[in-house]
Amino acid sequence: MQATHIILPLIVAVFVAAGASLLGSFAILKRMSLVGDALSHVAMPGIALALIFKLNPFIGAVVFLFIAVIGIWIIEYRSALSLDTIVGVFFTASLALGALIMPEHDLIETLFGNITSLSVAESVVSIVLSLTLIAVIFALHRKLALNMVSQDIAQSIGIRNKRLEFIFLLSFALAVALGIRFVGALLMGSLVIIPAASAKNVARSLMSFMLGSMAFGMFAAATGIFVAYRYALTPGPVFIIISTLIFITTIMIRQFREA
Repeated sequence: MQATHIILPLIVAVFVAAGASLLGSFAILKRMSLVGDALSHVAMPGIALALIFKLNPFIGAVVFLFIAVIGIWIIEYRSALSLDTIVGVFFTASLALGALIMPEHDLIETLFGNITSLSVAESVVSIVLSLTLIAVIFALHRKLALNMVSQDIAQSIGIRNKRLEFIFLLSFALAVALGIRFVGALLMGSLVIIPAASAKNVARSLMSFMLGSMAFGMFAAATGIFVAYRYALTPGPVFIIISTLIFITTIMIRQFREA
């Protein structure tokens, strides 16, 4: 990656990480930590089909994820199964299908990502969609928080819980589709969860938790891009390692506070 080519991937990575990490704060509160990881594998058949038919992989991922989310949402409210169980079924079936039809030469990039391969148009779309995701989560954060405290109370003041859950799942799907090009399907769950888990260790309020999640994600993304550029590494795994180091640091800070 030449120095002149680092700027756009850096900007995209920072915005994508900000959106995914912000979403991760609510994923942790809603005990949905593994959903991001599962949905990233759900996207694999969509990516594979897009590659086979010479389409943009992002389009394949988005379409397949949105179809899966609609299916998950419908099954959740029409059966006694938990969300984790339903997502688990979609996860394993999609992973198997993706492994069968994924072109072998594209498998590594799908699993580990390569944000430097994005075109200018793809980068602009990723930034715009990331900003949209961030705006949606901030607009709904009070409703999401109340929904987690008590669905009955939320419903009594006019919050439509089912619709809110559906919007949250769609937001999750969008975050996953955006993040796969950065860290890949194999590590996508970490992009959502680790920065948010780090923020949870040091946050004192919901807003500080949300902002902290974004800050840790953005810092790790920017640092990951620079380190990957300096040592000719793949940015996604570098981001995860840096995020993990931040997480360990926040654990030590929390223990120091409580001592």
